[in-house]
Amino acid sequence: MLLSLAALLIHGYHPFAEDAEIYLPGVEKILDPGLFPGGEKFFQSHASLTLFPDLIAASVRLSHLPLEWTLLVWQGLSIFLLLLAAWQFTSKCFAEVNARWCGVAMLAALLTLPVAGTSLYPLDQYVVPRNLCAFASIFAVVRTLDRKYSQAALWLAFAGLVHPLMWFFAFVYCLLMVGFERFSPALAFASLLPLGISFHRPSPAYEQAVKLHRYFYLQTWAWYEWLGIIGPIAILWGFTHVAQTRRLHDVERLCRALIPYQLIFLAAGLALSLPLFGNLARLQPLRSLHLLYIVMILISGGFLGSFVLKKHLWRWILCFAPLCVGMLLAQRSLFPYSAHLEWPGTASRNPWVQAFVWAHQNTPKDATFALDPLYMLIPGEDAQGFRAIAQRNRLADAIKDSGAVSMFPPLAEEWLKQLRAQTDWKQSQVQDFERLRADYGVSWIILQVPGVIGLECPYRNSAVLVCKNR
Repeated sequence: MLLSLAALLIHGYHPFAEDAEIYLPGVEKILDPGLFPGGEKFFQSHASLTLFPDLIAASVRLSHLPLEWTLLVWQGLSIFLLLLAAWQFTSKCFAEVNARWCGVAMLAALLTLPVAGTSLYPLDQYVVPRNLCAFASIFAVVRTLDRKYSQAALWLAFAGLVHPLMWFFAFVYCLLMVGFERFSPALAFASLLPLGISFHRPSPAYEQAVKLHRYFYLQTWAWYEWLGIIGPIAILWGFTHVAQTRRLHDVERLCRALIPYQLIFLAAGLALSLPLFGNLARLQPLRSLHLLYIVMILISGGFLGSFVLKKHLWRWILCFAPLCVGMLLAQRSLFPYSAHLEWPGTASRNPWVQAFVWAHQNTPKDATFALDPLYMLIPGEDAQGFRAIAQRNRLADAIKDSGAVSMFPPLAEEWLKQLRAQTDWKQSQVQDFERLRADYGVSWIILQVPGVIGLECPYRNSAVLVCKNR
């Protein structure tokens, strides 16, 4: 529990940021069906494939807590359960208590370590299905080590219910550990994912959406991101020999299975980067690195505690103090205009969030908004999600909605149509906004200061205006 609290303090908490914009509107829609009338297409595709929205909404109803407090509880619980699973993992791998605690502490310190070029962390700073899938996957791996396969299957089933993609990597890893030599990951990848498989050339609209997510294609990765793929394989090979020498049989077994595991998905990633498989790149086989990094961090920490830190307090301080400070500073640089811990019930200092909250409190539920389709990239916005905070419809954006399109190609044409309607946003004038009202029913506009002459703007702060579109 102390490590969970420390991890929360180090990595921060931003409940409505980044991918929360994709997942939380599905929860909000369940809690209040009157929200997002006719505008749910860009988040319901995700929501319909996961138990996550129903689980969070049920938690709100059963606990009678507001949604913001429920999300904080789930974030704390996700961290605690991941570290608990990590403790069980290191306890299977190492006899020394120092090694066990060092592995868990290392994971707690590195929860927001970037996973190569995948745009993932071991655990996000907000509640999303990946967080729940993360601890379920480690519990499944531990049960597989124990040869308690029925329990491992239950954890994998839970992981699959909350995330229809990420669970598959833990499934393959567990199968490799128990030695299914004739298992074909490629066939299972195609048959088990409820995302639809097509070998037809993707539409131009879909190709434009996918270009905004370069991490789908290995050939676009930087050299240091490639190092994040190749380096762990070399490290695991070294760990295998150390474990063999030290007679750490479970560590050896884990590392031996991880090497072919990653080679399989690396080959899949290379194949799906070819133009022939343009529609399949969305399956993102290199997300396998998420599980690999968690396991590698735990084993690395175990070796560090066993061979270096041991029982010397000053060594622990010299190791973890700069590591934790570095991770804290990195997180502050990602969200410089928001509180490090965005507690429920506290007023945000971020002017964009302030405007989104005003929109939630002062506009009708059926209102439709338009704002810069690149608003999440504007300095000072801190990737805060409009839909998740304001709980109002908005036209498609170029950041998160393009992610939904990349996973669900049928959305591509409507997404591109709405995006083109907002072309040259910064030069838009009253007549452009009137056209949006006529075509899409846009009744409110969110603009950066100084705004546009001719609009009535009942809300204004130092950076943002909320204006009526009449």
